[in-house]
Amino acid sequence: MLGLTNKRVFITGAASGIGRATAERFYKEGSELVLIDMPTLEAAELQSLFPNKMTYIQGDVTTLDVQNKIKAEAEKGIDVLVNNAGITRDATLLKMTDEQWDSVIAVNLTAIFKLTRLAAEKMKAQGRGGVILNAASVVAHYGNFGQANYSATKAGVIAMTKTLSKELGKDQIRVNAVAPGFIATPMVAKMPEKVLTMMEEKSPLRRLGKPEEIAAAYAFLASDDAKYITGTTLNVDGGTILG
Repeated sequence: MLGLTNKRVFITGAASGIGRATAERFYKEGSELVLIDMPTLEAAELQSLFPNKMTYIQGDVTTLDVQNKIKAEAEKGIDVLVNNAGITRDATLLKMTDEQWDSVIAVNLTAIFKLTRLAAEKMKAQGRGGVILNAASVVAHYGNFGQANYSATKAGVIAMTKTLSKELGKDQIRVNAVAPGFIATPMVAKMPEKVLTMMEEKSPLRRLGKPEEIAAAYAFLASDDAKYITGTTLNVDGGTILG
């Protein structure tokens, strides 16, 4: 166990994929969950997965309504915020619309800024520190064809993580990021076989990562085992970044 029992952990994008795996890991560690995601058929399933110590907020993290609901929950206490929610709207530069650019920036970067600000304010008032964890990506390091918007947000997340770790450290609030590589989420599983093979070949380990392996990184960084780690981006990518 990582000493996360009874910690109040907020996770955005929690209904599926990496977010759900992260929720499951913290639940196993004994944490109290506040899960945030869009209205989804998985809501009832989440309630059955986490029959106690779980609150579910449904809605878009870019909206003031959802942000206010998260703030209200944070007033009851917040120890860890996992900014996991993210979207893609892929297109090459000359085909990318303003809407595709703006929507990805809004979810993947601006929402992280706003939720981190409200979480940090409450963590500071509590006087016991806290942990903020941000979802980056290996594409932040080397870019990706057709993902100028997504890559820019993930590079921005890394820079923001470093900056906020400097600003919030005096209040014992640690800020770190996790940069996943190619992960076998339900969305990825729907891709053509040749694309999946290409993804696997980019990793020296010759396989896709598992959502549970990203969740393990989040749990470690939230724990006291990582209490002297801040401002760091942990690449969990099977060595993809080496290629």
